[in-house]
Amino acid sequence: MIMVRTLILGSAAGLIAVSGTQAADLPVKAKAVEYVRICSLYGAGFFYIPGTDTCIKLGGYLRVDTTFNGGAHGAPAWSGDLGQQNRYRDYFLSRSRMALTVDTRTATEYGVVRTFGQGDFQFNNFGSSNPTTLTSFPAGAANALNVAGGGYVAVEYLFIQFAGFTFGKSSSAYSTPWNGFPGNINSSLLGGNNTDTGLNNIQYTAEFGNGVSASIGLDDPTVWNRTAVYNLGIPSAIGANGTGSNAYAGTHAPDIVGRIRVDQAWGLFQLSAAAHEVNASYNTLGASAVPNNLSEISGRPESKWGGSVMAALQIKNLPTGAGDDIKFDVSYAKGTTKNVIATSGSSPNFAMFGSSGFGYQSVGFGATTDGVYMPGAGGTGGIALTTSWGVRGAFNHNWDPYWSTSLFGSYSSVRYDGGANDNLLGAGTTTAKGAYCAAFAASHPGQALAGNAAGAYTCNPDFNVSQLGVVTRWTPVKNLTFSGEVQWFHLDQKMSGSSVFTATAPKPNALYEFKDQDTFLLQVRAQRNF
Repeated sequence: MIMVRTLILGSAAGLIAVSGTQAADLPVKAKAVEYVRICSLYGAGFFYIPGTDTCIKLGGYLRVDTTFNGGAHGAPAWSGDLGQQNRYRDYFLSRSRMALTVDTRTATEYGVVRTFGQGDFQFNNFGSSNPTTLTSFPAGAANALNVAGGGYVAVEYLFIQFAGFTFGKSSSAYSTPWNGFPGNINSSLLGGNNTDTGLNNIQYTAEFGNGVSASIGLDDPTVWNRTAVYNLGIPSAIGANGTGSNAYAGTHAPDIVGRIRVDQAWGLFQLSAAAHEVNASYNTLGASAVPNNLSEISGRPESKWGGSVMAALQIKNLPTGAGDDIKFDVSYAKGTTKNVIATSGSSPNFAMFGSSGFGYQSVGFGATTDGVYMPGAGGTGGIALTTSWGVRGAFNHNWDPYWSTSLFGSYSSVRYDGGANDNLLGAGTTTAKGAYCAAFAASHPGQALAGNAAGAYTCNPDFNVSQLGVVTRWTPVKNLTFSGEVQWFHLDQKMSGSSVFTATAPKPNALYEFKDQDTFLLQVRAQRNF
């Protein structure tokens, strides 16, 4: 019996072993490979994220810019060491950037849900050889842009679009599709609005058909759309370069913006409007607008609302050639000067030096503000808003599939109301110009009714700026373009006469003639899109 049982168990074990071996030898069904599928719903370059119904597109560009006698990305020599043309200025400056974009889209019952982001990996000498103006960036990493292997990542657009709404960092609803680039490659063509690197906003766009649409939005003005408010009652309110310290208060309200646009085969027409709150901090402030223990109890001027309007036109299908067009826009602003004196960064102030027939040198100033105020009896009685207007545009021509040229230009004007001597009229409210000139005289002696004699001048902070340039591009192969741009910049300042004053170092204390100024620059670029 024991032998029989042993035989049976042994046979069973053998069968199990054989069957296990045979089972291991059987082919295993492989998991299906999920290939990337092209998504043709939204144009070239999109593909489905595996396992989802969301389409994604990866793209960007690599760009290298070099500017001669100018700042990064074609900024003219209109201030700082470049404006002074001193020994600390850089004769040229280069910037290398790689932009990466991620665009995702999903079809839903509410329409397309879209997300978009762009990061810019870049390096350039963002500082200066002048120890007093050497830039530290980012905070705590001194000279991060002036060392080998340095650089930084800049964030441009980051937004979500859903059911007509846009949430996040995007171009303002106020802006044109071309922003500050009707035909130029530089980022400093003044004369109108520019939000090409985005600002935080919420906007809604309604499409009415036949290319007609309307948008309304709320823009955060903190970083992008505030220039400066000058408190002209603080000690040394106006410095050597004709500019003051910013006395803006905190952001209390978003900018309210909107537009109506008609987009047709012949081109585009757009009307935009914006409202912007101008609010100051305190009446009593220390030097450089720094608060002190008397600030809070000193009161403040009442806030004011400024605004701007813009009309833009693009004309396509010109008889001069296939793809040729004209783009231009006209702007008017009161209390929101950034919508006229706009770059891809902050609004510039102007301090340019040149030759003189009788003084040490000549100088031209231009202070960019949203408003000024002078507290106390005989003051401005509140914030006096600055007025500005501008026009800019370009004609773009394609010579053939490989060569193209754009001729571009702009004209901008900034005005302070009133007269230079309004502060001398006795009791009562003075004007923006009178208050500014009173503060200017404290650091620039010799203000007079007529500025003809050496060391005497008439004060007028108004100014105009003009730009004219041409850029030619060569595209030897698809998505690879080489560009060369020449630009002329002119500062038409309204001071006359001369003054003995201490200019910003390394300039000496000397006799300076107030005079219009000019500068030229050359920018070259190589760019590969992908």
